[in-house]
Amino acid sequence: MAFTLSGIGSYTRQSVEPLLTAAIFGAKTQELIAKSGIVLTKVKSAEAIPLMDTDAPFQTDACGWNPSGTTTYSQRTVTVGKIKVEEALCYKTLETSFIQEAMRAGSTYESFEPAAWEAAWTNRKNERIANQLETALWQGDTASGNMNLNKFDGLIKLIDAGSPVDANVNAFTGIGVISGLTSANIITAVRAVKNAIPAALKGLTDTVIFMEYAAYDMYVDAGVTANLFSYNFNDKSNYGGLTVPGTGIRIEAVHGLNGTGDMYAMRLSNAAIAVDAEGEEANYKLWYSEDNNEGRFRAAFKFGVNVAFTTEVVKFKSTI
Repeated sequence: MAFTLSGIGSYTRQSVEPLLTAAIFGAKTQELIAKSGIVLTKVKSAEAIPLMDTDAPFQTDACGWNPSGTTTYSQRTVTVGKIKVEEALCYKTLETSFIQEAMRAGSTYESFEPAAWEAAWTNRKNERIANQLETALWQGDTASGNMNLNKFDGLIKLIDAGSPVDANVNAFTGIGVISGLTSANIITAVRAVKNAIPAALKGLTDTVIFMEYAAYDMYVDAGVTANLFSYNFNDKSNYGGLTVPGTGIRIEAVHGLNGTGDMYAMRLSNAAIAVDAEGEEANYKLWYSEDNNEGRFRAAFKFGVNVAFTTEVVKFKSTI
């Protein structure tokens, strides 16, 4: 039995409609990568991202044959976590709550009724899954003791283990290492990330700086306070349309970085997510078990993430 009714107490007649649910964020990073990055499907355990690079050394044109070009193939592996969500629902538990107003007559319940309530419940469950995936996509660590984070390694662990460009150094900040983001240094920190982006990536429209919402708010407030009237700190797109002043580099606030103080910059096309079937995390089964006289919910999916080239990623490690 998984219904918890301590927050509503015993039944007192009250309005059944509307059923309000709290706003829960979705997997924004996943959506961005799915739109512009690499999506690997039918991945049951792990799959390699095939990488190819080639040079083109110039030679003085003359008679003869003197080959000097080299093409290199390599790979990065995306390992998926195998995840399931299950819950048992004893509908009889609801008989003592206000929810009884919406329940069918009789003592046997073979469905979550009415249909609007079932839809609200399943939508909320899917939102919870998206919520947890967004955090795990960045902060996932198979060595973590947190059950919501230890199913696959996230971008922070994978990128940091590679060879990203470190923007939190004096060469980019001009004020030494920034240990914690504040309103006094956030503009400098973002400028450092922008300046650390490899030259080859500048001018590419899918290059994005990711940061947590608190840092994003701090950045906007600092820009307004500094009265940088020549630049636009007015985000009309609700945390997804601000650009670094003087450039077209987009800044995206994502919940997956909340609480870290970290920032990352990369091309979306450099990132990859792996699934068994697209959208599988939003599919579910809700059925009535006659043997157990209860409703049952199950969602099962696979999910993993990685980047193709860590050398094309900028990291800024700090606290907030």
